Amino acid sequence: MRVTSYITIDEAELSEQFIRASGPGGQNVNKVSTAVELRFDVFQSNSLSEEVRTRLIKLAGKRISAQGILIITAQRHRSQQRNRDDARARLANLISSAARPPRHRIATKPTRAAKQQRLTDKRIASNKKRTRSSAIDEH
Repeated sequence: MRVTSYITIDEAELSEQFIRASGPGGQNVNKVSTAVELRFDVFQSNSLSEEVRTRLIKLAGKRISAQGILIITAQRHRSQQRNRDDARARLANLISSAARPPRHRIATKPTRAAKQQRLTDKRIASNKKRTRSSAIDEH
């Protein structure tokens, strides 16, 4: 399965299990196992670099087990093939997101005008609160 121009996942690294879907669908849902549970072992995969693997684990969140197996369940569609394609597309999307390195933030300082505006706003708020106090509070 091709994910990006330099990442290709071997079919042997993926395992699929077909399970019964929940939700609407009537008799079809009760009789046919159309939902797909796609499993991908992130820790054992030779297709991923160490940086991509680390970012993928962070992105996957609770979809990844303690053993490093990423589990994607697809049950949006009524047909098994469409759910299978959906699960694979979601896996590819997740891996391609992890393949993109995060953008480095360049720290900036507030401008002189922004500092001046903040101090002016603070002064206005302070004066507003000072005028609210009554003569009884001053005893």
